[in-house]
Amino acid sequence: MWNFRELSENSQQAANVLSGACGLQRGDRVAVVLPRVPEWWLVILGCIRAGLIFMPGTIQMKSTDILYRLQMSKAKAIVAGDEVIQEVDTVASECPSLRIKLLVSEKSCDGWLNFKKLLNEASTTHHCVETGSQEASAIYFTSGTSGLPKMAEHSYSSLGLKAKMDAGWTGLQASDIMWTISDTGWILNILCSLMEPWALGACTFVHLLPKFDPLVILKTLSSYPIKSMMGAPIVYRMLLQQDLSSYKFPHLQNCVTVGESLLPETLENWRAQTGLDIRESYGQTETGLTCMVSKTMKIKPGYMGTAASCYDVQIIDDKGNVLPPGTEGDIGIRVKPIRPIGIFSGYVDNPDKTAANIRGDFWLLGDRGIKDEDGYFQFMGRADDIINSSGYRIGPSEVENALMEHPAVVETAVISSPDPVRGEVMGKQ
Repeated sequence: MWNFRELSENSQQAANVLSGACGLQRGDRVAVVLPRVPEWWLVILGCIRAGLIFMPGTIQMKSTDILYRLQMSKAKAIVAGDEVIQEVDTVASECPSLRIKLLVSEKSCDGWLNFKKLLNEASTTHHCVETGSQEASAIYFTSGTSGLPKMAEHSYSSLGLKAKMDAGWTGLQASDIMWTISDTGWILNILCSLMEPWALGACTFVHLLPKFDPLVILKTLSSYPIKSMMGAPIVYRMLLQQDLSSYKFPHLQNCVTVGESLLPETLENWRAQTGLDIRESYGQTETGLTCMVSKTMKIKPGYMGTAASCYDVQIIDDKGNVLPPGTEGDIGIRVKPIRPIGIFSGYVDNPDKTAANIRGDFWLLGDRGIKDEDGYFQFMGRADDIINSSGYRIGPSEVENALMEHPAVVETAVISSPDPVRGEVMGKQ
């Protein structure tokens, strides 16, 4: 366990490792491929202090994934654990920009510097680089509907300042403990397990959780004073498949979800078995937290809340016009005439793709939705997943929600099949 003073000293040591022993300079790009280990947080803070651009990635990546990311980003360094050593070494020779391989492990490996050894030897004093608010801070590789992943660049403002503005919406307070069950390669991890809790003076709970195990999660919630938990809806669905009567969560008060639609049945069952609500939120890599049901708001089952305070979120038509409440359309964030804090800087080296996502005055999130009279948004499905059958536009999530009402169904995914008469059909034999 670290207090904030120890975290400050350790992160200064991490910055000295990166800028000193590794010789990295302001603006260099650093791939960070680590599991949920405390060193992930130190490396990220070290990058921020040293003005380096961190690029988180999941340990599930294979050599081809790592090769693509290292080559596209021209990364100068990679920080990785034992899980991907072989994958990295397989492709490192094909990455001319890669100069440093930093290993987070108890053991040593040829061609790799040992982070833990260097950390112990580093000074606890580091003079933080004074970066600009719009300077690049992070790059996330995000997949689209076609083509290879794009590099979404965030600035210090769109990550840090936006997180500060959003802090507290979950009900988290100083000295609370928050557990975010997220892959370290997702933007959710830095927003909800680093920036929001630490902006409030709260504690981040870290569990290696090498594989998803609902029993481990339930035992952890029963054993530690965790007050807030963030996880995708599937986390709650998997927990609900266990015998919850065998567990007590004496400290848990705030349950939050993001990443996919929260089914009303999941909310109802969780509330019935634990006495706790689940508050839904919505966003994407490019925009961070976009909509949420905050602690002070009424929960409407099937709705993902209202727009974040810094965003003007609307439902728009094919020409960029704002649609009235109750009308389905594309979800967009107003970016003209003033670009709001929180929106990413753009896709690196791909201005055409960045521009293609703007319609009129709005940034398109690629999702379809409805806004009600109270300003609550309902997710209807991905814009490119919309099924058009005999002229009827059908959102897959609508069908998935209906299927999930059957007690024998655990997970669903709805796709269409081509039909010469109706265009697309579902359930074709």
